[in-house]
Amino acid sequence: MTKQVKQLIFWIGALVIGAVLGSLNMDAIHSVCDFVATVFTRLFKFIAVPAIAVSVLTTLATLGSNKETARIFRRTIFYTLLTTFAASTIAAILFFVIKPEIVSTSLYAGGEAVDKVKDMGSHSFLSYFTSAIPDNILYPFVSGNVLSILIVSFVFGFAISSMAESEKKTSILNVVLGFQELVFKVIGWIIQILPIGIIAFTAQLVKDMSADIAMESIGKYTAVVLSGNLIQFFVVLSVFLLARGLNPVKHFKNMIPAILTALFTKSSAATLPVTMDCAENRAKCDKKFTRFILPMCTTINMNGCAAFILVTSLFVMKNGGVDLNIITVIFWILISIISAVGNAGVPMGCFFLTVSLMAGKGMPIAVMSVILPIYAVIDMIETAVNIYSDSCVCAMTNKDLKDLVSE
Repeated sequence: MTKQVKQLIFWIGALVIGAVLGSLNMDAIHSVCDFVATVFTRLFKFIAVPAIAVSVLTTLATLGSNKETARIFRRTIFYTLLTTFAASTIAAILFFVIKPEIVSTSLYAGGEAVDKVKDMGSHSFLSYFTSAIPDNILYPFVSGNVLSILIVSFVFGFAISSMAESEKKTSILNVVLGFQELVFKVIGWIIQILPIGIIAFTAQLVKDMSADIAMESIGKYTAVVLSGNLIQFFVVLSVFLLARGLNPVKHFKNMIPAILTALFTKSSAATLPVTMDCAENRAKCDKKFTRFILPMCTTINMNGCAAFILVTSLFVMKNGGVDLNIITVIFWILISIISAVGNAGVPMGCFFLTVSLMAGKGMPIAVMSVILPIYAVIDMIETAVNIYSDSCVCAMTNKDLKDLVSE
């Protein structure tokens, strides 16, 4: 039995055990699982920040010529925009095929959910992006702002790369590379004990799903979002892989641990360590690509988020009486792509972005309070689509630019 088969058995076993524990509906079990899930979530967040920073920093500093960096960057952006455009367009088509109906205003006339959504909408959309520009060196790492971390890492990575060859540059590189090895050693330890976390995450999910949640009023909306994400995951991304001569079934199997982690953490940034481990050790992508592309894609490659932003924006605008003609839809496809590229890979990141967009247009954002009860499930699927798309972008770029590996 191979190591990968054993690992898959452990993951499936963890899912089964977690489902059983969650279905028992015992307060003591729920308390323990909540504690374990919280510990693992904090561990992921703890290691994600240095993993993102050190991966981009070391790759840019040691990749080689600027020409090599530019080739990888251009190919990554190309595949990112292409897959995100596909996700948003499919979501738009499904919206007009399934035709979600207007929600009764009585369902979102008041309550805690409405207050929560309105509070989110009080923040301007532009302030979300300006906050990513750091005003001191510690801010990105203390706040965990992924976009800020990328900005700082890019600046320092390019700065090191542009330094003249000297003893000082070598010393800096040795420190950075040593820290990278340390970070990935810790990631390896977390991966080994991850099945324990999956048990807790699964138990939490089963408990939440057993709650009495009324979804009749947004059934069609939910169908559009979920079906769009599933088509992107199983069909569109498979077509992209096949077009580049890659086996989608094999790639999917290689990325199963990362996909499952994304489902339960609901955070692309938190899942990054597992995504990188799967891409390097299971999908056999070269570290030259994984440690540059995946941290960057964690922020800019948001297929699931783009679909959510588009469908939810159209849904809210329809409730606000906006005429959804073809020009309006095309415009919002572009907005959803741009917004998704700038979205942070954290839980509820897409929800916040959409509330900000709709609040800026004066739309009835209270409609989104109806979405909150089932958003956890939507967020899970979105995140899984996001990290799987990240891995596909990495695998396709690895295949296209394999000549850089031998250099």
